[in-house]
Amino acid sequence: MDKVITPPRHHYRIFISALAVLVLLGVIFVMNRHVRAEESAPASNERIITLHDDGTDKGFITKKSTIREALKEQGIRLDENDRTEPGLDEKFVATSYQINIYRARPVLVRDGATETKIVTSYRTGKQIAAHAKIALRDADKVSLAPSKDPIADGAAEVMTIKRATELIFNFYGKTETNYTLASTVGDMLREKKINMSASDGVSPAVETPITPGMTVRLWREGVQTVTVEEPVAHTIKQIKDADRDKGYKNIQTKGENGQRTVTYEINVQNGVEVSRKEINSNVTKRPVEQVEVVGTKVSLPAGSHEDWMAAAGISPSDYGYVNFIFSKESGWRPNAASSNGYYGLGQTNLKSISGACPNWESDPICQIRLFDRYKSRYGSWRDAYDFWVSHRWW
Repeated sequence: MDKVITPPRHHYRIFISALAVLVLLGVIFVMNRHVRAEESAPASNERIITLHDDGTDKGFITKKSTIREALKEQGIRLDENDRTEPGLDEKFVATSYQINIYRARPVLVRDGATETKIVTSYRTGKQIAAHAKIALRDADKVSLAPSKDPIADGAAEVMTIKRATELIFNFYGKTETNYTLASTVGDMLREKKINMSASDGVSPAVETPITPGMTVRLWREGVQTVTVEEPVAHTIKQIKDADRDKGYKNIQTKGENGQRTVTYEINVQNGVEVSRKEINSNVTKRPVEQVEVVGTKVSLPAGSHEDWMAAAGISPSDYGYVNFIFSKESGWRPNAASSNGYYGLGQTNLKSISGACPNWESDPICQIRLFDRYKSRYGSWRDAYDFWVSHRWW
């Protein structure tokens, strides 16, 4: 008969006791972590700040509502040219923030022969140029480097601007202003990633040095099409107002030129365009007609014709001769205009009368003085009268 061996009962008790101890330790560990988490978590009105200050990092908790107040609380001073991200007066809304302080420092800006020293917190060339209110073009090159002579420069950092050269570039019939840092025409084409084909021509030659204001032309020999943008001139509609004096103008609707895209078929021989024919066009922006009110009323000086002659310095003994000639030539209308291109009381060309009397249409006195000088070719008003009677003109 087999014997049944039963393990001692105290082994079970040891196992159960060990398991209970492990469970208890686990509960204590979890509760301890929970308590520590509660102790380290900020209150609802507190913010965790991580500050990056010119290479130095610092962390703190604050109850302040803005970066300015938080930094002041920590005794962190800022110069008026220093800058922070986020901004100093931005309100805290999140529970944690990464704050950067950009400390200002002097920078010497060399722009050709011009040197400008500024104190700035910006780090890139474009930002520094904008801060210094120095205009940059896309083709200009900006470089930042430590100063080789900080004492002489008065700054530890130097920003150098290399200006691109301005030139006129005719690109297959389309002319535009371009800027380049290239030293030769060929370098400029490579800079712009332009690959010439066997039928392309360029002027001047690719080895020609780039100079300010030069014109570079790239063309393709033979018949080809080019598409260009052209302005469409706006029209002007004038509303004449007889109650307004001559010279009055009021623009009711300002005119605007339109724009159209035009495709031409051109023939180029030896780099010279010998013909051009429009084959298609599309108005991309319609012009806006200008509407303006213009005055047509001519306000003449008060008084009679004799008053006008007296004001012009005509001798009373010549009134009759002057009256005769002006009556025949214009009917005493200062704004008279003949079909053969003569104007005014005594009829002369527009250049003469407008040059002597800017407001000639409403200024008979000025006109009389002008024709008084004109009559000297005959000698006197009496002689001018005799000439008119015999020739029917003067």
